Amino acid sequence: MTQRVELATVMDRLAVDEMVTDYATAVDDGDWTAYRALFTPDGRADYRSAGGIEGDAGKVAAWLAESMRVFPMRQHLIVNRRVRFGILEQDAGDTARVRADYVNPMRFDAEGAAPDFVCGGRYAFGLLRTPDGWRLREVVVQEKWRRMPGRAAG
Repeated sequence: MTQRVELATVMDRLAVDEMVTDYATAVDDGDWTAYRALFTPDGRADYRSAGGIEGDAGKVAAWLAESMRVFPMRQHLIVNRRVRFGILEQDAGDTARVRADYVNPMRFDAEGAAPDFVCGGRYAFGLLRTPDGWRLREVVVQEKWRRMPGRAAG
């Protein structure tokens, strides 16, 4: 690899990582306009494994806005990010796949100290390089566990 290609790869990795962070921040802040802007026009999200819905980014943003109202405090911790670049129409690096684990503590009220609800699992992000930069084409949540008040994890 040339230094120019290596630098481009590093820049793409940083941009893709920033998209994942922007995703978590938009959900945690309840910024559904920013959430929708992260996706390609045909972008979709699938929250069915966590009891949610699957659909286009606008439909899912509306569902999230409603369902997240009960949690005024929420924080996505997205870790162990594995980024892989792909090929679209023979141009290296036009697509990216990110697999990342998450822990998501949330509270039913903003005043308490400890979270009432904690879940964890894995995200699968599919991204596409667009003229406006990297955008999410797909987000799939695979919830693996959850803990609620008075219940053990499982």
